[in-house]
Amino acid sequence: MAYKNILGIGNALVDILTQIPNDEILEQLRLPKGGMYHVDAETSLHIGELIKPYGFAMAAGGSTANTISGASKLGVTTGYIGKVGKDERGRFFEQEMVKTNVKPLMMTTETPTGCAEAFVSKDGERTFATYLGAALELNAGDIRPEMFDGWDILYVEGYLISNRELLDKVLPLAKAKGMTIALDMASYNIVRENREYMEQLAKDYLDILFANEDEAKTFTLIEDPVEALHRMASMCDIAVVKVGAKGSYVQHGDQVVKVGPIPAKVIDTTGAGDLWAAGFMAGLVKGETLEKCAKTGATLAANIIEVLGAKMDEKRWQKIFNSLEQL
Repeated sequence: MAYKNILGIGNALVDILTQIPNDEILEQLRLPKGGMYHVDAETSLHIGELIKPYGFAMAAGGSTANTISGASKLGVTTGYIGKVGKDERGRFFEQEMVKTNVKPLMMTTETPTGCAEAFVSKDGERTFATYLGAALELNAGDIRPEMFDGWDILYVEGYLISNRELLDKVLPLAKAKGMTIALDMASYNIVRENREYMEQLAKDYLDILFANEDEAKTFTLIEDPVEALHRMASMCDIAVVKVGAKGSYVQHGDQVVKVGPIPAKVIDTTGAGDLWAAGFMAGLVKGETLEKCAKTGATLAANIIEVLGAKMDEKRWQKIFNSLEQL
């Protein structure tokens, strides 16, 4: 199937990124390292006070927003559905999306814009304390069938799995419009808590499934990543399992592609999976082979982990463009 564009839907969040000298603050907040955990507004404010001595950077974020912005930077026509507050962070989020040529299809509410406070440990691992705020209010009533008109691929972040009423409306609508539906599993704890529901979605609606090694193992209950890949591929058209420093596997039907890692100096792993998906799907839109799609994803992932946060400056993107020309 020929694709022309990608529409994403997800939790519209402002990322607040903090590099921490050690993991004591995680222990203080009782946040197990490496996961994504929901917090309430009071806890989010408390975290904001705790991180002040370390400094922080702010960026428009959320898993889908990172992916869609990345695909847009590669020249793909993209759009984004999300919900923000009528506040400064909400305006910041929408402005940042427009800057990367993403068409925002945004809803607003009086609730403050959500934020993801990301603690980046010395080894590059990130731990998220997420206050969903306005993003949590994105609901089935906000979704209209015409939103999907003219779009080819729908990209969904796994963090929306907890909003089952929303997905139970979005996915059938997108499928009825003939869209290809891709979902990134997002986090092993999300998969663990919603495994049966996610499996049903895969069988009924999903065409492309992205997972890292831990997510694939949790989803399929299979230790070996290649065997887990096969199990995932039995439910959908294209399955992807990323195995970190060992590279990634992609399966389409009986075809299995293994792509090795691209050397990188790890500063922060935030956005690695998001940008991998951005590169892969941009490759699909451009009609590339599965191998080149995976290599494009790996190239973006290798670059994003060398910077703080899930956004890169123009100099870094030019390096990426040069690398992609060599593929």
